Amino acid sequence: MDRPLTLMRGVVRGADSPSIRRGSVAPGTWPRIWGFVRPYRRWLIAYLALTTVTAVIGVVTPLLAGRVVNTIVAAREIPDAARVVIVIAAGIAGMAVLEAVVGLAGRWFSSRLGEGLIEDLRVAVFSHVQSMPLAFFARTRTGALVSRLNNDVIGAQTAITSTLSTVLANTIQLVLAVAVMIGLAWQVTVLAMLLLPVFVLPARRMGTWLAELRREAAELNATMGNQMTERFSAPGATLVKLFGDPDEEAGVFRGQVSRVREIGVRSAMVSRLFVTALQLVSALAQALIYGLGGYLAVTGAIPAGTVVALGLLLTRLYTPMTALANARVDVMTALVAFERVFEVLDLRPTITERPDPRPVPDGPVDVRLRAVRFTYPSAADVSLASLEEVAVLDQRSHSEVLHGVDLHVHGGGLLALVGPSGAGKSTLAALVPRLYDVDSGAVELSGTDVRDLDFATLRRTVGMVTQDGHLFHDTIAQNLRYAAPEAGEAEMVDALRRARLGELLEALPDGLDTVVGERGYRLSGGERQRLTIARLLLAKPRVVILDEATAHLDSESEVAVQEALTEALAGRTAIVIAHRLSTVRSADRIAVLDAGRVVESGTHEELLAANGRYASLYRTQFAPQTGERTARGA
Repeated sequence: MDRPLTLMRGVVRGADSPSIRRGSVAPGTWPRIWGFVRPYRRWLIAYLALTTVTAVIGVVTPLLAGRVVNTIVAAREIPDAARVVIVIAAGIAGMAVLEAVVGLAGRWFSSRLGEGLIEDLRVAVFSHVQSMPLAFFARTRTGALVSRLNNDVIGAQTAITSTLSTVLANTIQLVLAVAVMIGLAWQVTVLAMLLLPVFVLPARRMGTWLAELRREAAELNATMGNQMTERFSAPGATLVKLFGDPDEEAGVFRGQVSRVREIGVRSAMVSRLFVTALQLVSALAQALIYGLGGYLAVTGAIPAGTVVALGLLLTRLYTPMTALANARVDVMTALVAFERVFEVLDLRPTITERPDPRPVPDGPVDVRLRAVRFTYPSAADVSLASLEEVAVLDQRSHSEVLHGVDLHVHGGGLLALVGPSGAGKSTLAALVPRLYDVDSGAVELSGTDVRDLDFATLRRTVGMVTQDGHLFHDTIAQNLRYAAPEAGEAEMVDALRRARLGELLEALPDGLDTVVGERGYRLSGGERQRLTIARLLLAKPRVVILDEATAHLDSESEVAVQEALTEALAGRTAIVIAHRLSTVRSADRIAVLDAGRVVESGTHEELLAANGRYASLYRTQFAPQTGERTARGA
């Protein structure tokens, strides 16, 4: 009796999906599903064939049991009845062994097919998501993407390995059971089937009720999951400890857990009610069969063994009919998982490689921006409402961020970008490694448009150090090898020393095998930033971009990072973004951005002499310090 409960749970998954409500999947879904199943078609055919054999065995066994009873009753009229009983009993045993063997074989084919599909779907989704532009990740919730790779991929696999075989097996069992039962005693069969609507119709309504309960539980679990993810991260935990109320946080969480507990109890009772109803109706039908069938057997209308066979076949009739009553919803629920996977795969990346990429010439790399205009892509271009977990995507259009920017830095030179927050400095820097594509104009490396380069060449040519200095939850060695997979231990140690992390490395008991923690939070801000610089040194790019690399560091850490940066920039073309003008005074050229335009350009001395925006910014930063030193001297 466990099978109907499992099927009822299957009804719940995705029960509120529009595809389920309209009773169809998106056009082209079936051919795409077959595209993933096709490599495993032999395993699928073998699996379905074995499922069919199992269904046939389920009908043959009751017939053999009936033959045993008939032989026993008519033993005096059958020569060597004992031997016949033994032979039939051996046949029943053989059927049991065959069913076990077929079940194991079917499970092997099912697991091979299912795990193969999971592998292919996960690799397809993961690879596709990796190809999406940065704007996609800026809008999408990480948990929603992980859910597509886990829950939806497994749900898609269930559509092939579980739902399909269940529908097939139940259909075959139902057809065979009805045909055999009618052949044995049509009167009893008709009366037994009259009880079926008494159970099936309430069961469908009960499934809807259970779906509502489980949907609410799923929403609460998702909310709790988001709360835990945010609160258990190092930044989130810090925020809670600084400003939050742990008792209030626990109270909110306790309320959600309590509601999930209540839903769990009600769901368990509804599920149990379903099973109990099935058992009750089945028991009533059994009573009807034994009562009416027994009467017919006593009066000689049917053999006694027929009554036994009908009783055993009844379970092969009610369970499949109950399951098939919800078959459409089961199938649609499983197929919705495929739709959700295909939804991600159908989202086209806006930044792609050319089929015939061009190389970057050897030697120092010039960087030039020609009349660059840029607007951040809209939500509809790069995202999905389901991945942002909103009802409707943001319909607002973005205004242009960069307005015809022209800049040039010679190979081996250093260009500094300064200006107020929101001026477009980081946006401009993100265009060079092609994290975004320009709307018009061009970004060129030694005369080659970055859109004409393949991604591997671009990664080898351009390196970047950002403000947060992101690291993976892994060892120091693995974080370094992410930029240079072939780097040996000596190379990594040398890079760490050049990044001014030699003393830290010697102080760590596990050395390069030290795990840095999520986002590198086991290290200080300065150590984390210097580790990203060491990673840059291993990558050996010819163009280096520093986006506020020292913005959040204390003075001592800033000095160490600046020394490491000096090492990293030696002999390389560099673009440096900094609010602290003391870090850019030695630049070959300084460009002042404001509202997406270059308003001033020149050397430090030239810009001071021009007495414009740069001079104003410089006086704002250094005049108070000069006055303080004068006062101290007095």
